[in-house]
Amino acid sequence: MAAIMYYDVILKPLITEKSMNQMAERKYTFLVHPEANKQMIKEAVEKMFEGTTVEKVSTMNQAGKKRRRGRIVGQTAKTKKAIVQLTEDSKEIEIFAGL
Repeated sequence: MAAIMYYDVILKPLITEKSMNQMAERKYTFLVHPEANKQMIKEAVEKMFEGTTVEKVSTMNQAGKKRRRGRIVGQTAKTKKAIVQLTEDSKEIEIFAGL
């Protein structure tokens, strides 16, 4: 397995009703690379979004769901979510600003 660079760690922001409510508490939700750990996620957020300081990272793995197409049963891809808590003196993340 090749080394995961910081720009490969965060795949996309996760926009749900719950994640939008958590933004008031300075918590942001992202889909991340399945093999990324908490230190890699913290480093990626601080490098990709200038002026941010991460206080805490919570991660959760989600297993793929079974899906059927006729007789064939398959599975969707497994994913990993990360909830990033920023410090009080940190800058806001701009991609969530207009939502």
